Amino acid sequence: MTPAIRRASRTTFAALAIPNYRLYLGGQATSLVGTWMQMAAQSWLVLTLTHSATALGLIVALQTLPVLILGPYGGVIADRVNKRRAMIALQAMMGLQALTLGLLTVTHSVHLWEIGGLAFLLGLNNTFENPARQSFMMELVGADHLRNAVSLNSTMVNVARVVGPGIGGVMIAAVGTGWCFLFNAVSFIAVITSLTRMDTAALSPVTPTPRAKGQLRDGLRYVRHEPKLALPLAMAAVVGCLSYEFQVSLPYMASHALHVGSAGYGFMTAAMGVGAVGGGLAVAARGRIGSQALVLASLAFGIAMTLAALSPDLVTELLALALTGAASVAFMSQTNATLQLRAAPEMRGRVMSLWFVSFQGSTPIGGPVIGAVMAGYGARAGLGVGAVACFLVAAVGLLTLRRLRGRAGDGPAARGAAPGGDVLAT
Repeated sequence: MTPAIRRASRTTFAALAIPNYRLYLGGQATSLVGTWMQMAAQSWLVLTLTHSATALGLIVALQTLPVLILGPYGGVIADRVNKRRAMIALQAMMGLQALTLGLLTVTHSVHLWEIGGLAFLLGLNNTFENPARQSFMMELVGADHLRNAVSLNSTMVNVARVVGPGIGGVMIAAVGTGWCFLFNAVSFIAVITSLTRMDTAALSPVTPTPRAKGQLRDGLRYVRHEPKLALPLAMAAVVGCLSYEFQVSLPYMASHALHVGSAGYGFMTAAMGVGAVGGGLAVAARGRIGSQALVLASLAFGIAMTLAALSPDLVTELLALALTGAASVAFMSQTNATLQLRAAPEMRGRVMSLWFVSFQGSTPIGGPVIGAVMAGYGARAGLGVGAVACFLVAAVGLLTLRRLRGRAGDGPAARGAAPGGDVLAT
C-alpha cells in the first residue's frame, strides 16, 4: 500500500480509531441489514395483499405519521435524558414489533390493518429513538470526528441497503416475507449488545437539560432565528417530502413499469445502496458542510432521479439508481453534519428531531402524494416529481445564499470573508 493510499484511508476512516464508535458501528451494521430486509418485505407484502400504490403510500404514511406529529417533542425528550439508555430501551421495543409482524405473517394471519398498526407503533418508537441516536453521535466521537463518523454511518446504512434487500428478495421468493421480519427481530440483539458494552468513561455526554415549560417552543424559536440552521432544514423538508419516497416509488416502478418482480425490486434497492456506499465514502474523505454544498448535492440528486425516471429497462435503471444513491447519501449526510456542528449542545436533540421530521415526518404528506401521482400518471411520475423537487430546492437555496451574501456584504463583518465562501458555513 502506497503512502498516499494509507493517508487517504486514515482520512476516510478516521472515526474508526475510536473503540466505542467501532463497537457502535458493528452493532448497527447487523441491525440495519434486518431493517432494510423488513422495509423491502413490508412494501412487497402490502403490494401482494392489495395491488395498490395508494395503499402502499398510506402504510408508509402511518409509519411516519408519529414523526410528523411528535417528532419535535422527541427532540425535547432526547435533550432531557441519557441518550444511550434511551436507545437501548427503544431498540428493544422495535425488536418486539418486528417479531409480532413476523409471527403474524408466517402463520398467514396478517391483515392490512395489522400491518398499518404495527407500522404506526414502529414510527412512534422512531420518533423518540432517532433524535437520541443522532445527537448521541457527538457524544460518541466529538466534534473533530463528527463529519467523518456521520458519513461512515451513512455508508454503513447503505451497505446494509445493498445486502438487506438482496437477501430479502431471495428470502421472499424462497420462504416468504415473514422470515424477513423475524430476522430483523433477532438482529436488534446486536445493536443492544453494542450499546451495553460501551466504555461509558470514554463518552462525552451532554448534561441533560432540566425539565421546564416551553422547551419545544424554545427549540423552534432557536431554529427560526438561526438562518444557518433554518435554510438546511427547509431544504431537507422539501426534498425529504417528495424525493425520498423510495419505499413507495421503487416497488411500484419494479412491478408496473419495468415488470421485474420481487427479485428485480431487490436489485433496484441494492443498486441505490451500491451508489450510496461510494457517495458516503467520498463525503467521509473529502465532504464539505454548509448550504452551498447542499445546493450542489440537491442539483446532483435531481439529475440522477431524472435519469432513473426515464430509464427504459432494468440495466439502465440500475445505473441511474446507483447515481441516485450516491447523490442522496451526500445530501443527507451533509445536512446531518451541518446541523449537528452548528447547533448549540443543549439544543442538539431538538435540532436533530427537526432534521428527522424533515426527512421522515414529511412522508405522511409525500407518501400518499407520490402514490396518488403514480396511480394517476404512471410509475415513472413518482421519481419525476422527486427530481423536480430537488431542482426547485437547489434553485431556492442558491437564491437565498446570494441574498444572504448580499446582506453580509453591506456590513463590516463581510470584509474578512473568504471570496466565494458560504456565509452560512460553520
